[in-house]
Amino acid sequence: MRFKVAEAGFVVFLLSSSVVLGQIDHGVTYSSTQICAVEGSTVEISCSYTYPSRINDNVTVVEKAVWFTKMEGGEPVNLMTDAEFSGRVQYHCDENKCTLRISDLRERDSAEYKFRFTTNQPGGKYTGSPGVTLTVSVLHVEAKKTSPILYPRWAEVKCQSRCRLSARSYVWYKNGVNMNKDTDSIEQYFDYGDSVSCAVKGSEKFPSPPQCSVYRTCNKVTYTDRSICAIEGSSVNISCTYSHHDYYDDVVSKFWFSPDCSRQWMNRSQPEDLSKDSQYSGRVQVLEPETGRSTLRITNLTESDSSEYHFKFKTRLFEWRSVLPGTTLTVTALQVQVTRIISVHQSQTEAELKCLSSCSPVGRLYVWFKNQQRIRTQQTSTLTDNFSPGDTVSCAFSGHEDYRSPSIYPSKLSPVSVNSSGEIVEGSSVTVTCRIDANPAANYTWYKGNQPLPLGPGGIYHFTSISSEDRGIYYCKSEDQHSVSVFIDVQYPPKLPSVSVSPSGEIVEGSSVTLTCSSDANPAANYTWYKENEDSPKASGQIFTITEFKAEHRGSYYCDAQNRIGRHNSTLHLIVIVGKLPVILNVIRLTLVVLVLIPLLLFILGMRKKKLFSCGTEPNEPVEDIEMQQNLRHDSSNSK
Repeated sequence: MRFKVAEAGFVVFLLSSSVVLGQIDHGVTYSSTQICAVEGSTVEISCSYTYPSRINDNVTVVEKAVWFTKMEGGEPVNLMTDAEFSGRVQYHCDENKCTLRISDLRERDSAEYKFRFTTNQPGGKYTGSPGVTLTVSVLHVEAKKTSPILYPRWAEVKCQSRCRLSARSYVWYKNGVNMNKDTDSIEQYFDYGDSVSCAVKGSEKFPSPPQCSVYRTCNKVTYTDRSICAIEGSSVNISCTYSHHDYYDDVVSKFWFSPDCSRQWMNRSQPEDLSKDSQYSGRVQVLEPETGRSTLRITNLTESDSSEYHFKFKTRLFEWRSVLPGTTLTVTALQVQVTRIISVHQSQTEAELKCLSSCSPVGRLYVWFKNQQRIRTQQTSTLTDNFSPGDTVSCAFSGHEDYRSPSIYPSKLSPVSVNSSGEIVEGSSVTVTCRIDANPAANYTWYKGNQPLPLGPGGIYHFTSISSEDRGIYYCKSEDQHSVSVFIDVQYPPKLPSVSVSPSGEIVEGSSVTLTCSSDANPAANYTWYKENEDSPKASGQIFTITEFKAEHRGSYYCDAQNRIGRHNSTLHLIVIVGKLPVILNVIRLTLVVLVLIPLLLFILGMRKKKLFSCGTEPNEPVEDIEMQQNLRHDSSNSK
């Protein structure tokens, strides 16, 4: 669903830097890595993502896309179902892009936001990490006396925040009145009773709380809540604290007013007390539980009570004339809307419902009712369930169960319908119809999830013979870019299985062999292995392992892939080399013997030569000459 342009007060400061994260052929690209935003404002975090169109002839379909900040049980917690963000989060995901929009930001929203998409492929979950770091800051004024002894009323005030705001211009207020200063700090003379507040230019709806400039007490009004969401027909309390500098200067008048709601107030300088306004007659009460605190209570709320409420006080010497924002009250009526059709069958429709309201109470959980019975497992603004034609659904805020939305029939009010003769099986005829409520009536166009080109104009699209490649998410978009989606789950028998063997090639007797089979099918296929000319199966499952391959294992094997739609098989032929393994071992042994004997023989020859040298033999003298000399010495000794 596309979002409308953000309302006034949308202030975000980005550190622009495209970051691409992911595996090969899969990626997530964030438009920024750091975002600094002011509390109460709205922020958008965007990314684009890529994935291969096919893997092993299996068409890739994105089945789910979520934004998250935390994990539970190894799975991301979808922000759409996270109670802390209930009613404040919207997704806009289509054409491989997804934008997260968070409204009414709070300091605790500061976190690292990541995007994950899931495909129909095995292990097809991809997360962009690291994500986008969002820091939500409350502006505050830091006041410092520059010369407290010589000039006790001369001070420097600075507009501070937790993160770096790339704001070029600021707005300053003294006692709630615009000072016409635009820098991030000012230094000047202040009266003892002056309070100071600041805001970012363009985001005046989110100023800092008033801060005393030079003295510990000053004139100021601080509202307990910036905004309040209340249910039509219920009651609400709007509170503030107030103070004035001079303890001896008594308060002579104080009251609550609403310039937008008053029918008689024509002069902004003369606001009207709500207790005297006929629109609130009998419904307004002002309470003061303690000095310096005032509470406005309005009962039996109507949507026309939605407005901004201010508190005003006056003493003998001072009058609070603030232009600073007060407390914005939004009165809402709840409504259930079908936002997405997940699957459609003859007897049931699986759909996503949204409890719509014009605002979301802080920390408020939701309550869902199906056929008047409370669904205790769901506490967020979104409900996903299966609905039969007669089922009714309503919602309420927790603690306000008496103020439920009107009941609806999800299967009858679905903005998208899928007509087929039964389950959507490959080859069948299917018609999808779109009817988005719009005033004036709009034209519609059908798109397939990851394809930018339209399938064709009109709110009706017909598949004469639907195929497995048609499986996926389809969007019906109106001229104003409002859209609804439906997931068409096409059932089809297994495609031709892909078989492989490890190790590949000829197989040596005695080794281990693993056969693997895979096939694209919906629902997923079951696998059975057979050997040719044998009736009984050898194994079941995608993987078949023969731990010790023998001659009798030689032959053709085939994998049979089947589901309830049909079956398909593929054959693999295995060749065994008998006795080759011992020959290889003998060659290795002979080689080792030769490598050991050669150094030994060389050592023996070397020792023999060394012995001959020790007997006086010259290196180049012949052996025959040595023997002749020995004989002559022997004859000489005998003659003597």
